[in-house]
Amino acid sequence: MKIFKKFIRLIGQSFKKLIIKMYPSLIAVSIGLVIGFIVMLFFNPSSAGSAFIQLLLGGTNNGSVGIGNTLYGAAPIILTGLAVAFAFKTGLFNIGASGQMMIGAYVSIHIGVLWNLPNHLHWIVALVGAAVGGLIWGLVTGLLKAFRNVNEVVTSIMMNYIAANLIIILIRNNVYNKDAARSLNILDSAQLPTTNLFEGSSFNIGFFVAVIIVIIAHIIIHRTTLGFELRATGLSREGAKYAGMKTKKSIISSFCFSGAFAGIAGGIAYLVSGKTISIAYTIFTEGFDGISVALLGLGEPLGALFAGLFLSHLRQGGFYMQIYGFVPQIVDIITSVIIYVTAISAAIALWIKQIKIKNKNKKEK
Repeated sequence: MKIFKKFIRLIGQSFKKLIIKMYPSLIAVSIGLVIGFIVMLFFNPSSAGSAFIQLLLGGTNNGSVGIGNTLYGAAPIILTGLAVAFAFKTGLFNIGASGQMMIGAYVSIHIGVLWNLPNHLHWIVALVGAAVGGLIWGLVTGLLKAFRNVNEVVTSIMMNYIAANLIIILIRNNVYNKDAARSLNILDSAQLPTTNLFEGSSFNIGFFVAVIIVIIAHIIIHRTTLGFELRATGLSREGAKYAGMKTKKSIISSFCFSGAFAGIAGGIAYLVSGKTISIAYTIFTEGFDGISVALLGLGEPLGALFAGLFLSHLRQGGFYMQIYGFVPQIVDIITSVIIYVTAISAAIALWIKQIKIKNKNKKEK
């Protein structure tokens, strides 16, 4: 009981700190919504107000069904956002979450189609397989960065394209449905269990899995020796090395965790009845949504959770906005503005901080 209370208090303290940190993001969201509304007024002034209300209502437009669909859509982008945010903590930019998610998705489908396992184990094994697939894909980038100092942005982008072509080959050779030119449907035993919480929606336990992983990642980053070393490496690699920390190990560990999170995102997205991968060349957009989620969440695991929910909520609102003749891509415009404003506000805050430090140093002299 004491451990449970301590855990709740810890989460409460972290949440309070997060809200204080999120002020710049909240301002950025407000500016993004205002600019989005202006764009809507420009294209269709008569319906802009009603459509904007639909956008703000998001998943609540359709009651519990809409809320369930919002949570269902949030799970993968929360985890890809977490993948990017986790790497941020080590001073790394994992732009390869899309490729890691693709590999995770394929592994989960491969296990879901070809392996015969008991109902209560099949989906778990498939999800673990997705995590391992994403981990291995992230490990490649981590090894190249740690031992050869290859820029992780370049490497991870290349790994995205390799993954996009590789899964086409793997699907054709192993789990190909010739009639539909897609992967085969997974077995019923491999589907993520559903609940009656939001009846009529696509909601499954994937959202709960995402929340649990976010909490675990938060604890690792802020409450463990490994997390301290990861953050120290991100702040100053040379300083961490001077303090006796194994910076190469930190870089590799960071990309392994990051890849595993993105891989699980792929498993959650595709361990669903009727969800298959086309053999047409494509890049999973959820991986790039993860970059937006990580930035909006200020590079924090808990921030990624709330930012992912917000983005999914907006996307649901964009879907319902179509009844007024507006395209859902307006959500992408709003998201882009929010990210730009967030980046600019962070740069301004850093500039002000540097000025204060300089002024303080002058006074001390």
